[in-house]
This record gives sequence, C-alpha cells and structure tokens, in this order.
Amino acid sequence: MDAETIVDTRALRDAFGCFATGITVVTTLSENGTPVGITANSFTSVSLDPPLLLWCLDRRSTTYGVFSSCKIFVITVLDAGATAVASRFAMKDGHTVGDQESVPTEMGPPTFPGALAVFECDMQARYDGGDHVVMLGLVRRFKSCAEAQRNAHGPLLYYRGRYRALASPTG
Repeated sequence: MDAETIVDTRALRDAFGCFATGITVVTTLSENGTPVGITANSFTSVSLDPPLLLWCLDRRSTTYGVFSSCKIFVITVLDAGATAVASRFAMKDGHTVGDQESVPTEMGPPTFPGALAVFECDMQARYDGGDHVVMLGLVRRFKSCAEAQRNAHGPLLYYRGRYRALASPTG
C-alpha cells in the first residue's frame, strides 16, 4: 500500500476480528506503587532463547503513561471463566487493581485467581507500531497453572468483537 491508499478502518477491524485471540490482563505498578492493569489480546511468544514475549498497547489508552515508563510487567492468561476480569480491565476507567481481586507476584505487579499461565517480565524494549506501541518483555519467572488448567473451561478467546470459549476444551 502507498501513503495515498485510504483504508476503511471499520472494515479492517472486522477483518482482524476474524482471527481468534487469547485474552490476557497485563499489570504493572505506577510510580506511586499502585497496581494498574489492562486487557490485551495482542500477546504472543517471540523467542525461547532468550525467553521473550510481546504485547501491544494503544497510545490513546489511559494506561499508556504508566506502561510507557514501567520497567516490569506481568501477563496473566485468562481462562474462559474470567470474562468479568477481562471486561473490567477493558473499561476506559477500570484500570486500578484492587487487593481483593488480585494475587501478588514476586516481581510486584499482581496476577489474578484461576490464571492459566502467568509471565513476570522485565521491559526489554518498546517499538513504534503506528497508533500502538509494541512492548517486548524478557520473561524472568513464569508459571503454567496446572490446577487451574485441569479445572478450567479452556482459554478465554476474543472473536468477532465478543468474548468466547472453546466448544470443548482439550485437556
């Protein structure tokens, strides 16, 4: 595409929505130590050696200031029973994490009960991605929550603008 090509952003968003993605909540600590979180479906593994992952954040997000300067973050992979958690952190002003809903991690930013997996990361790099910033994390600690996986309904997915679950989870 050249610079003069005009894109129908609604149609493009609908096309992107045809790809089902998993749902995560990313948390960090503000400068004053307050835990902050945001729902993200733009999460992927990048490398095993070194262990790297990435996620993307809209520059217009109210959490942009906190995440653009943080040194650490935690990614929680949500199970299908966690739609309330995902919805809460997707709200425009719902980004402060309360003690009653979270679980502490060794690095500081919290995670959430029933997580399928948790990744504690150092911020490795940030890259320009148009109206988003690509956040690259170096995984320092991780946990694949075996008990949660046995009891889970499968991962929470996002497809065509709605949260979804697998029809029949695999064990």
